[in-house]
Amino acid sequence: MACAAAMPIDLSPAPTASAAELKAVEEGEEEVVVVEVEGGGCGGGAVVVAAADAEAEGHPYDFHVSGPRNLPPPNWKEIIRSSWKDPNYKRMVMACFIQAVYLLELDRQDQKGEEDGLAPKWWKPFKYKVTQTLVDERDGSIYGAVLEWDRSSALSDFILIRPSGAPRAVLALRGTLLQKPTMKRDLQDDLRFLVWESLKGSVRYVGALAALKTAVEKFGSANVCVTGHSLGAGFALQVCKELAKQGVYVECHLFNPPSVSLAMGVRSMSEKASYLWKKVKASLPMKEEATTPLESAKEEASDKKRLRTEKKWVPHLYVNNSDYICCYYNAPSCPSTTADDASDEQQQQHKASEIAGDVVAKLFVTSKGPQKFLEAHGLQQWWSDGMELQLALYDSKLINRQLKSIYTAAAVPSPVKS
Repeated sequence: MACAAAMPIDLSPAPTASAAELKAVEEGEEEVVVVEVEGGGCGGGAVVVAAADAEAEGHPYDFHVSGPRNLPPPNWKEIIRSSWKDPNYKRMVMACFIQAVYLLELDRQDQKGEEDGLAPKWWKPFKYKVTQTLVDERDGSIYGAVLEWDRSSALSDFILIRPSGAPRAVLALRGTLLQKPTMKRDLQDDLRFLVWESLKGSVRYVGALAALKTAVEKFGSANVCVTGHSLGAGFALQVCKELAKQGVYVECHLFNPPSVSLAMGVRSMSEKASYLWKKVKASLPMKEEATTPLESAKEEASDKKRLRTEKKWVPHLYVNNSDYICCYYNAPSCPSTTADDASDEQQQQHKASEIAGDVVAKLFVTSKGPQKFLEAHGLQQWWSDGMELQLALYDSKLINRQLKSIYTAAAVPSPVKS
């Protein structure tokens, strides 16, 4: 599957396709407000309310206007049967936490706090609270937040203990906001990924990694989760991968992660050049190999045996086929080449995948979601009730390349207890 190169730019925080459209109409002497809501998963049709209720219905980014529907009510039953055990519920909550980070920045720009801001409405229903905001020192913008389980809020609904599967802490990272106060720095990181396919030089990478390490030290890696959307998913992947190289594995949920860069195009040309050189080299007299095939086979078998006994890091990726920014993750590793024709890098990717196991990441793909690019790259689709996802189990070329540094024999250290 081929995708055209494009800069990984996210569009503003919230769902454009389902944003509420407010229209004031006159009906006799009384003014009423008609609230029209479009899109599946966020209701539909029109609701007529009195003018006095307009403020309550009000903002298109309010949780009750564009947020998820049919949420299970928080109560003591959560102790016995946790909604967090449902992967769809966890996906929905992770997307809502990212939406909260988008709105934290918009609230900051509008000089709103927790009392009158939009962001708190996106974490309070799940009994979490923000304990740290990640601020870009270059422009003062909020690009991430750490949310922790709010025990006092849970007790108010007779939830005595944290439900099974609910993380103690979540690091959520937003993508690009096309708003003047933050757009410049967001686009700089977009361009950084576009050119280098890496975000390690950004101050946001340093801040996110520090926040993640602090959370892991406080709660343990098994109780921490990381999530991000688009550019934020790129940061989330790289900070989690950095810890994975040290043997610390953190659950990670990536929505519309950027997959296209100029570096990828250069690497593709390099692969073709390597393939041509391999053909030329095959026609030259062969030199005596330093190691025998038997020794090489024994060494590879030893690597597989050792690495398969170690715990693996398996990130969760959520991809829409109509989003050309992230769709390349859905490309198989070797769609049209045979084992004899595969390049050296492709062979290394297959070897890394085989050593790590059959699956190096959980790739959830939707082809029946939003088809238009702006909606396909949006965040709202991932908390929609009717989302149909397919778990892709075949090898992904891009995933293998990004994770092979973790699973190759030279890069996997001894596990570190956390």
